[in-house]
Amino acid sequence: MSSIRIVVADDHPIYREGVARSLDVDPALEVVGQAQDGDAAVEMTLRLKPDLVLLDISMPAGGGIAALARIMGMPEPPRVAMLTASEEDDDVMQALKSGAIGYVLKGIGSRELVRLVKDMAAGQSYVSPTLAARILNAMRSRAQQVAGNPLEELSKREEDILRLVAQGKSNKEVGRELDLQEKTVKHYMTSILQKLRVRNRVEAAVMAREHFRQ
Repeated sequence: MSSIRIVVADDHPIYREGVARSLDVDPALEVVGQAQDGDAAVEMTLRLKPDLVLLDISMPAGGGIAALARIMGMPEPPRVAMLTASEEDDDVMQALKSGAIGYVLKGIGSRELVRLVKDMAAGQSYVSPTLAARILNAMRSRAQQVAGNPLEELSKREEDILRLVAQGKSNKEVGRELDLQEKTVKHYMTSILQKLRVRNRVEAAVMAREHFRQ
């Protein structure tokens, strides 16, 4: 089985190299590139074609959010997660809206980071718990502005799709499991996001996990 290929982008060399060493300890992971700014992160992603990119937000040459947008605009973008010290709501929301699959706060232990990297490379979304609570509260506030539970508006097919998305499956994987074309799954996801009044699939997954475990 091939290893998970990773690019780590951070403008602090000591921290960046420490993250790379922590990940390289696991034989299932391989850090193939270390970028010192946003432009380098984009260039390495194009050239090295990693499975996962870890981006800091505060970097030169556009920073992590700008690099994220450029990476997600590639024909076949890898999965991208933010690894940052920023707990600003605007940064969290912008990162998720721009396509980040995860938002991990610096200070996390090396073992936990290894586990999360494997999960995110497999498609699992992740937001650091303190930030996830804030996102949930914001979503609940929006939901309270309208009557009823928005999850009750979903059709049976939409609920089946949302359950699989909450497990971290991509549109292609959902389509394979439910015998649907990928473009059909995308159409359903647009409807699901509108009904749940959320902005992206990470918020939808957070809401779904909270609901389905009740």
